[in-house]
Parts: sequence; C-alpha cells; structure tokens
Amino acid sequence: MDDIHQPLPATRQPLIRRTLTEWKTLAILGGPILIAQVAQMANGVIDTVMAGHASAEDLAAVGIGSSLWMPLFLFFMGLLGALQPIISGYNGARTTEKIMPATWQGLYIAAVGSVIMILLLTHVHPVLSLLNLEPRTAGITQGYLDAFAWGVPAMLLMTALRGLTDGLGHTRVIMAFSVLSTLINLPLNYIFIYGKLGLPAMGGVGCGWATSLSNGTAAIALLVYLNRSAVYRHFHLLADWAKPDLAGIRYVLKLGIPIGFTIFVEASLFSVIALFLAPLGPVVVAGHQIALNVVSLLFMLPLSIGMALTLRVSFLIGAGAPDTARLISRSSLILASAVALVFAILLFVFSEGIAALYTSDAAVQDVTISLLVFAAFFQIADVIQVTCISALRGYKDTAIPMLIMLFSFWGVGLPLGYVLTFTDWLVPAMGAAGFWVGLTGGLASASVLLGLRLFLYAPAATPSSPRS
Repeated sequence: MDDIHQPLPATRQPLIRRTLTEWKTLAILGGPILIAQVAQMANGVIDTVMAGHASAEDLAAVGIGSSLWMPLFLFFMGLLGALQPIISGYNGARTTEKIMPATWQGLYIAAVGSVIMILLLTHVHPVLSLLNLEPRTAGITQGYLDAFAWGVPAMLLMTALRGLTDGLGHTRVIMAFSVLSTLINLPLNYIFIYGKLGLPAMGGVGCGWATSLSNGTAAIALLVYLNRSAVYRHFHLLADWAKPDLAGIRYVLKLGIPIGFTIFVEASLFSVIALFLAPLGPVVVAGHQIALNVVSLLFMLPLSIGMALTLRVSFLIGAGAPDTARLISRSSLILASAVALVFAILLFVFSEGIAALYTSDAAVQDVTISLLVFAAFFQIADVIQVTCISALRGYKDTAIPMLIMLFSFWGVGLPLGYVLTFTDWLVPAMGAAGFWVGLTGGLASASVLLGLRLFLYAPAATPSSPRS
C-alpha cells in the first residue's frame, strides 16, 4: 500500500504537527488531481480555440455539442466517483480482497452508462430542432456528437479505473494519462479540423474524432500500465475478474447516484442562469461568462483538495482512525478558507487586469469587473461547501448532502437571484449581479447546512459496506 495512506498514531503527536502532516498528505494526493483536472479542462479550451479558427459555425457547433454531452458525463463521473471512497475505505481496512470486485462492478456500471450516453448523443435531433439552429450549424453539431460518441466507452472506462488508482492513493496515474490525452488531442485536432496529412478538413466534426481517439489511446495505455506495472501486481484486472454482483452494484449506485445528481444539478443551474440572462443582451452575457470562467479556473484548486479529502477520510475511517478523520475534516475547512480568501483578494485587486485578458471590449470589461467583485464572495462560499461535501463523501454520506445542495441551489440561490436580477421586490433590479448574489446566498446556505451535517453526523456514523 501507499505510505501516504498510513494512519497516524491516535494522539501522540501535538495537534499542530498532526494537522500539518495531514495537510501535507492532502497536498501529495491533491497535487496530481489538480494537474489532471487542468489537463481535462485544457481539452475543452483547445477544442474551442481551434474550432473557432475554422469558422463561426464550427465554433458554435462544438460549443452546443459540448453543452449537451458535458452534463451527461458529469452525472456518470459523479456516479462512478463513489468508487474512490469505497476502494480507499477497503484499502484502509486492509480488506484488499474486496477492491477488485468493487472495481469490476464499477466497470459494469460504466459499460451500461456508455450505452446510455451513446444512444442519447447520437439521437439529439429533437433537441437541435427545439434550438432552431441554422441547418449547417445543426449538421456540424450532430456530426461532432456522432464522432465524439465513439470515445465515450474509453472516457467512462478511465473514470471507473480512476476509482481503483485514486482509491489506492496513486493519484499520479490518472494525472499522467490525462496529460497524455491532452497532448494527443492537440495534434489530432490540427490534423482533423484543418485537413492535414491528406485528410479532408472536417471542421468542428474533427474535434469529435480527435477527442475520441485521444481518449481511446489514453484508455488503452492505462489498461496496459495496470496490467504490466509491478505496483498493481496484486490488482490484476484480468486475473482478478469478478462477475456482476447485484449487492456490489447497488452499493456503488446508492453512494454514486446522489453524487452524480448533485453535480448535474449544479451544472444545470449555471445553464439555466445563462438562459435567464440572455434577454439582458450579449454584453451582459459575455461579462457573466468571463466571470464564471475565472471562478471555474480558480475552483480547480479547492476541488482538488476536496477530492483528496474524500480519499483521505474514507481511508482513515476504513483504517479505524476516526479521530484523525475528524481532525482532517475540520482542519481542511481552515486550509480551504485560507485558499478562498487569497483568491478573493486577487479577484478584488486584479479585476481590471483579468477582464482585459479576456476581452478588449470596454463595455464587456465593465460588466466583468463589476461581477468579479461579487465572484470574490461567491468563491469563499463555494470553497467552504465543496470542502464540507467532500469530507462527507469520505464518510460515505451522500444522500442528505444531495438534498441540501438541491434545496440551496434551486430553493435559495436561483429564486433569490431571479428576484434580485429582474425585480424591485427587495432592492432595485441589480441585473446580472443579482444572480451572483443569489448564487452566493445559495452556497452560503449549503455551507452552513453541510457544515452542521459534517460536525454533527460524520464523527459518529460510518455506513456499512455490502458483503464481500
């Protein structure tokens, strides 16, 4: 097993030293996760930039296609994300004989998920018709999704196998293969989009083929590594094959569906807000999108800390070290809040420079600068809630946090944002800033409720796993 996953002696070290040691462990686990997340985001940036240089229609088609497949992938990513705390818990409890059966149940779920995603993505004609797209853009969008669908099995396979590698504390593995996928995607985009090496120029459709091939290559390389690496000689995919087990599949789904639904709800909320803002004009929408992009980039760091926290807490609970799990759960709030405070200060101080990096349009810059002020407060609330919910996932507590997030986003954030943006009921209509205030309010609600759940529930509860 990985040394970074060894639990500390109960209370023999001073509290500060134990805390700093745990933070170091989070950094070791979370650093590669951060790089993997950035590499995955880079693929989207590469597709957008290169499609934009082909034509406006190609850029629009890739953007629309991405907005259709991304929510589906995020749901299955969250669902399969349950494998990480499950396997990390088995690792901590030294019940390693349960690890490969759990991995295989995740692979079966990924296979079914692949079929569902492929069927949905290759039959989006009704959705495209509702959007009233120009025929050429609609055709490119469908072609992009048809090509992209070929790589869905590889994408979900890697997501499932991430449960094994991250669950064992080897977060550098997915980092390496995520970077590999990005490095492959760049030249393939160039070849397929612009028609190089004797191939016809495919435009936006070429983005779909490039993504499929890069995902497929990375997935095959990962399978080869797992079957040949000495590190995984005790966890051989083929030799340790396990048949489908309904109890094991139900256990993964019980933990994973709330995670996937929570992520889906959050992603869909931002899509709805973008639609609500559309009547305010392109300048407001552009400023909103820039501010959202900045916050999303900054969010990668606390998100990575949160994912590492899930792994560490689940391991410690499995290892029978609840005191250390409680220590890292609570102290991580201090660490994450410090990170959020630094980011908030940066947004305040450098808002003008950030806006200038994204656009030279003075009107869009003004909107962006005004929204980044609100984004600073948004960032603090967002970081606290993701830290709390990540710790709770380490305790395998996912259903109640899902309900908390649903209430906070759709019951508090969206209604409050709508009222502040478009009405004078509480204050004079604030425009786009109203939604940022509403979102911050929703996240503040989530932070408080999740924090209470963490402090009151987590130390005493450890849901049981299914039979081996």
